[in-house]
Amino acid sequence: MTSTLRVTAAAAAAVFLAFLSGCDDGKQGPPPAPPAPPPPAVSLAPKLIEQASAYRYYMSHATAITPDFTDGESIARSLKVGASYEPVQLLRGAIAYGAVAALQDPDFVAAVRTFSVDPEQRRQVAAQIVQNPAYVVGIAGSASAAGLAVAALGQEGQKLYDAGKAVKQSAYEIQKQKWSKADVANRDLRLSQAKALSATPLVGDLDETARLQQAVVGAQPMGLTGAAAAPPYTPVVVRSLAVAALAILGEAGDANLDTVMAVMAEPNVGFCMNMAKLNLYQCLAVAKPHYEDVFCLGQHIMMDTGRCVIKASGLPEPYEAKFVPTVRVATTENAYKPTVAKAGGKGSAKKR
Repeated sequence: MTSTLRVTAAAAAAVFLAFLSGCDDGKQGPPPAPPAPPPPAVSLAPKLIEQASAYRYYMSHATAITPDFTDGESIARSLKVGASYEPVQLLRGAIAYGAVAALQDPDFVAAVRTFSVDPEQRRQVAAQIVQNPAYVVGIAGSASAAGLAVAALGQEGQKLYDAGKAVKQSAYEIQKQKWSKADVANRDLRLSQAKALSATPLVGDLDETARLQQAVVGAQPMGLTGAAAAPPYTPVVVRSLAVAALAILGEAGDANLDTVMAVMAEPNVGFCMNMAKLNLYQCLAVAKPHYEDVFCLGQHIMMDTGRCVIKASGLPEPYEAKFVPTVRVATTENAYKPTVAKAGGKGSAKKR
């Protein structure tokens, strides 16, 4: 009896399996599609973060220069601090810092990330941005992201300009002190050192670099505030947004560094910073007493460079910086006129 039941159960199972096989009719449905890969993480090449950090290092140290000079040595130290930037690096650092600022806007990040889901679309959008950085202006959230970049750059530029204005004013005030009228020792060496410092790349502070790295991925907000800014934007702000968008798309890492560096090229502000350096060299070449070095520091290092950064942000340039002053301190006023940018990007230096 038991044996018969076992045979019957086995037969029933065989019939059931055959039934299932017949129902399938040998036709298998398509396998389920694999899940879409997650969008790439927001990332910025370490070299770009280092350039942003170097920019911040210079701006914070140059802005900290105060007009309370007590001797020629204190002036010389401040000259070294102020002259210590290479124009191309400072410009790229400003754009990279503007990009980090733009990444603090959640609406912009979210809007760009919608293009990251599909790999082919991500590559197409990245190619459009590389070809024409202004493509990012049409992405939702760009106005608020641009506002953060404008504020981050413009506020620091204004601080440097205002500090320089105070230093420049002190060039007139310290003439009441006897030591300020003594000639600078080793004037030629002082000029050559300024030129050497102007060609030497800066290295950012390690803590600042780490802070910016955390800010890129949203782990440590920068605490920036800025109202949404309507276009048109300056080329520097546009390129900051473009670099930020590429970072969100996962296209701004080490593998894409050369491409991103090309996106960061901006000749107009670079020309402005080069003119600031040229005017500094001319000023130092003719300055003799210590108070004239203070003038060169305040005007051509701090005010001129600050004006370039303000111009890069798109905020209104300081009124005084739009006109080349014709009055100079003591012997300097009779020695030179600063180089003035002419139409077509050329400048000329005049002596009188």
